[in-house]
Amino acid sequence: MEPYKLFDAEYKFVNIIWDNEPVNSTELVRLCLEKLGWKKSTTYTVLRKLCERGILQNENSMVSSLLKREDTQKYESNAIIDKAFDGSLPQFLTAFLGGKKISEQQANELKGIIERATK
Repeated sequence: MEPYKLFDAEYKFVNIIWDNEPVNSTELVRLCLEKLGWKKSTTYTVLRKLCERGILQNENSMVSSLLKREDTQKYESNAIIDKAFDGSLPQFLTAFLGGKKISEQQANELKGIIERATK
């Protein structure tokens, strides 16, 4: 399995860690109960599996990520564009916007991103 590939529940779990890291495992259990409705056993099972895959680390009951959020987002977004739009960013943007209006500020941000990517 690709190191950046996370299933939906795993992604939600890792987001909790990214938002709180480093996080004590006891606090992580509390957060997962509150945000995901998970029991302690579920939290520890998912934690163990993600540690085995090299995505998280749990040292002395302190949990932190080994993957950056940005790297995972880049992988996931590329996978979606490749799968659903044959790798075509213009097709993705057309479908994503779907006739929606964006602000001038958002348009300028997108233009800046495109300009930096083409240099």
